Amino acid sequence: MTSNEQILVIGGTGKTGRRVADRLRGRGIPVRVGSRAGTPRFDWADRTTWAPALAGARAAYVSFYPDLAVPGSPALIGELARVAADAGVGHLVLLSGRGEEEAQASEAALAAAVDGTGTAWTVVRASWFMQNFSEAFMADGVREGTVVLPAGDVPEPFVDCDDVADVAVAALTGETPSGRVYEVTGPRALTFAEAVQEIAKAAGREIAFVPVPLDAYAAELPAYGLGEEEIALITYLFGEVLDGRNVATTTGVREALGREPRDFADYARDTTWG
Repeated sequence: MTSNEQILVIGGTGKTGRRVADRLRGRGIPVRVGSRAGTPRFDWADRTTWAPALAGARAAYVSFYPDLAVPGSPALIGELARVAADAGVGHLVLLSGRGEEEAQASEAALAAAVDGTGTAWTVVRASWFMQNFSEAFMADGVREGTVVLPAGDVPEPFVDCDDVADVAVAALTGETPSGRVYEVTGPRALTFAEAVQEIAKAAGREIAFVPVPLDAYAAELPAYGLGEEEIALITYLFGEVLDGRNVATTTGVREALGREPRDFADYARDTTWG
């Protein structure tokens, strides 16, 4: 890919999107951030914004808000892929989630929509992000010293968002084969309690982990400003996806990048916890 070929990063202000955008800019590749504040604007809820945002882009990173797990996401991803193919976008790289029925249906919708159009596709299917502890809904608990979650003893092979971004950039720039799914995880699985203790060790202070029933946890979320859609997503992820289906680690990072994924201990050590 030459430096004058612009790449659209949908969700370019999010945890993975901004990392993708930063890496592309570091390579001298022009980046267009797809967001409601972008120019031109991109809004998942306003389909009239899609074609103008995609126009002129040679590739696009697609991160769906709030998550591909929400009902209706396959239809939206399929429609976006058709608009992208019509606009001449050469490659779509979709961020997906492990063990999520709607996410896997979205992957299939993407591939079907561009089949025979000349638009290539790649899926980066990720486990839970390590950065959920530092850049998302668990960060307040970490800072306050008590992490309250409806999570038991089921381990999760948390993946570093930097690894996700590296795999996505490799796909966007043609360094990896297209037409395939890269399932990415960290190198080992940890329970949420074990992850919190890794963070406490790195931060040099006590951080408690308190497991609670899912219904009690969900009942408290509106007080923190979360809407119905966000609460339903969190309930789904903790109540269904975190059931052991994603315990196994994968080789996706190594397949895409030729190196091992970052370990949770390294993430905890290199993060400023306050």
